[in-house]
Amino acid sequence: MTEVPLPGVDPAWSRTVSVPSTAPVEPVPGRRRRWHLLDNLVSLEAAGLTPRGTVLAVHGNPTWSYLWRTVVAAGVDARNPWRVVAVDQLDMGFSERTGLERRLDDRVRDLADLTAALGLDDATTPVVTLAHDWGGLISSGWALEHPGVHRGVVLTNTAVHHDNAEEIPAALRLALAPAAHGVLTQTTTAFLDVTMRLADPPLSPEVRWAFLAPYGTRERREAVRGFVADIPAAPGHPSHERYEQIAAGVAGLQVPALFLWGTGDPVFQERYLQDLVRRMPHADVHRFEGAKHLLAESRDIATPVMAWLEDRFGPGPTRRELHQQARAHAGDPFVPFHAELDERRGDPGLAVVDMAPSPGDAAAGARVPPVRASLSWAQLAERVDRLAAGLVGAGVRPGDRVNLMVPPGSDLTALIYACLRIGAVIVVADTGLGVRGLTRALKGAAPAWLVGIRKALVAGRALGWPGTRICLEDLDPVSRRALGVAHTVPGLLGSAPRTDLPAPEPDADAAVLFTSGSTGPAKGVVYTHRQLSAMRDAVRGTYGLAAGTGLVAGFAPFALLGPALGATSVTPDMDVTAPRTLTARALADAAGAIRATAVFLSPAAIANVLATQGELDEEQRRALGEVSLMLSAGAPLPEPLLEELQLLMPAAVLHTPYGMTEGLPLTDVTLAMIRQGRQDGLPATTADDLVGHPGVAGAGNGVCVGTPVHGAALGVTALGPDGTPADEITTEPGVTGEIVARAPHVKDRYDRLWWTEHLSTRLPGWHRTGDVGHFDAAGRLWVEGRLAHVIVAGQGVLTPVAAEHAAQTVPGAGRVAVVGVGPRGAQVPVAVAETVPPARRAGPADPSFTTAVRAAVREATGLDLAAVLVVPEHPTDIRHNSKIDRALLAGWADAALAGGRIRNP
Repeated sequence: MTEVPLPGVDPAWSRTVSVPSTAPVEPVPGRRRRWHLLDNLVSLEAAGLTPRGTVLAVHGNPTWSYLWRTVVAAGVDARNPWRVVAVDQLDMGFSERTGLERRLDDRVRDLADLTAALGLDDATTPVVTLAHDWGGLISSGWALEHPGVHRGVVLTNTAVHHDNAEEIPAALRLALAPAAHGVLTQTTTAFLDVTMRLADPPLSPEVRWAFLAPYGTRERREAVRGFVADIPAAPGHPSHERYEQIAAGVAGLQVPALFLWGTGDPVFQERYLQDLVRRMPHADVHRFEGAKHLLAESRDIATPVMAWLEDRFGPGPTRRELHQQARAHAGDPFVPFHAELDERRGDPGLAVVDMAPSPGDAAAGARVPPVRASLSWAQLAERVDRLAAGLVGAGVRPGDRVNLMVPPGSDLTALIYACLRIGAVIVVADTGLGVRGLTRALKGAAPAWLVGIRKALVAGRALGWPGTRICLEDLDPVSRRALGVAHTVPGLLGSAPRTDLPAPEPDADAAVLFTSGSTGPAKGVVYTHRQLSAMRDAVRGTYGLAAGTGLVAGFAPFALLGPALGATSVTPDMDVTAPRTLTARALADAAGAIRATAVFLSPAAIANVLATQGELDEEQRRALGEVSLMLSAGAPLPEPLLEELQLLMPAAVLHTPYGMTEGLPLTDVTLAMIRQGRQDGLPATTADDLVGHPGVAGAGNGVCVGTPVHGAALGVTALGPDGTPADEITTEPGVTGEIVARAPHVKDRYDRLWWTEHLSTRLPGWHRTGDVGHFDAAGRLWVEGRLAHVIVAGQGVLTPVAAEHAAQTVPGAGRVAVVGVGPRGAQVPVAVAETVPPARRAGPADPSFTTAVRAAVREATGLDLAAVLVVPEHPTDIRHNSKIDRALLAGWADAALAGGRIRNP
């Protein structure tokens, strides 16, 4: 085949087949053409394995069958054997150079000739197509002509149709330009070279040379030029009619489908994925954030492809079906999320309040808290009714995704409940994700509608956010045209309420929420109406938040729940993208405006409230003194900080529930429970004759997050020596493992992240949280960190949280992150600390501080730190301002300890 080494290819896979051609382009029908394939059948037979089916893998331009080598290898697995036939299309790879200008219809016919010769047309086991680039269109054409054997489709970064309302991607426009076409695609290797650069991480030299091996001369690159010339997007192109036929046919395919997509592809962009999803809405989708065009080179696709084949074509139900059967369900009948709003539609009492900036100063004397806007229950119900009718009139349909780029408050509340009322799916991607994170999230969720303030619409136009525009405010004609605004909220509010709007089904999608992005790109989390209602019921059952409660929603997600609980909710004056901007005065004014009895805050907001409490006047302190319930979630709160907050809210029971976007809340713990947990984790007194033994087995070594909330069950799956969780769930005291959760209000699924969802539901009915922890003998859960942050050292698995807490007790220490440095299995623990006052520059800590931190950690945990580094400020997530990016710190610490110039992480 070639003298060039082909890493990853077993020479036994390489074979040629002589096939009679019936392609229309052939001047002599039936002329035999030589095909080159990578076919693992010989390896399967040698291992005595009977394949469950055949994967027909089709490359695009200018790659060849080498693209699929990892899938070919993965098919030889005794647990899940599949024959994989990866073809080199005629005139491509190491197949025959025919010298003919083969067009789309010819290539579809070529593939049919090959499968007939291989006997696949008469296969008694499933044939699944796998394709990339223009191989997607060609293999789809073949699939439509072989419904008797074609049973599934896997596509990676391809397209079956192009909307001519938009230009084709810039790279293809350049390659098609008459002056450049032949030069870029055939005369030189420019087209090949550019394609080889569309991998992340970059291809190794050996792999790059392997891809280029079949295209060493101008003559052997003739089909590269021909493939580009045959892009059939424009009407009048010789292949356009055939291409339209295939595109239309794909919309009728009902076979199982998996779309794997690199989001960083400048050629087959996300718009082509959205087109495919519209044509095959039943498809499983996994988006690989940031991966480029050569997805099979940028990410491991063989593992998810083989897992999907086993899931779809193996014995028994799919993992999704098993999970849905085993997941927890609420015992009470379903009550719609908005039911409380309907019941109180005649109530003149306050429902939602928006606060304005606090005027004057603390010495200004008695005053009325500054309210910017408010709605009674009756007004809110009418606004929701009018908005629901207006949205339907504008064209919003059940299942449409609606991105709400509106600050928390009465406007957002009304829009949320209007969307839920009509069965539209709210997309809540807050600006706390940052501009890049927000743009990634929105492009992935692909909302059909964008409702936003003017600033959001300006950003959306500049950043390419999807969706038909609806502006929160009226605009002048010039601005409206410039921003592409189709409707305004004031215009929608002019609609008369309708009584004919159908109620959404309980198991229909209701919301796409996004994780904070603190442990990787933010993930979309889908909730159904049933699960949103279960979340409401879990909060109500755990905290008693019922009708009549006054709730300060200082953390945006809880603003969603207020009306559902029948609670009057107030949004304090703050920048929701920066929780640290909430001041004590703004919080007190919000509490005073509705005589709030409950407050929900993020940890970063609490820190700033305490830092600014000196600005409070007596009236504001009195308002906070009436609060009876305080909730904080997002990150653990140190006990001393809670003690200080207790002094500010003396009547409040302080709760720090544990949960995540995928399930909030999961456990609950109070300050009193935290105190007790700390006591239980200390050595017993001499009087008890138990010196050196903990008061409660398993207490300590982590953050106590309490016991499961109403309707939830939790467990752990023990970590093995290599840090891998087992499959058995336990609550045995002292066993460290990955925390798993089961509750009616846990997410339905991750959005367009099939592989992530598949892994997270490995235990049917349970959600793998990615956190690690253990239980004590009192049934309390202690969180020890993230699974991804576990340190796998020579002496075993180490978790960081207890060591971090010990380090933070050293005078002058702020927040501390303990990370693993070095290769997994031989990592050493390193502490990276903020200091008080902050360090001027990042680098090794001074000797006295290092000694103190190492001694504190050793005494508390027995752990020997390899080094102590300091930074001016930890990198954290934007939403909470509190989740430290330990993965980034680990890489930074590794580089810092290796020598050279040390920069801030």
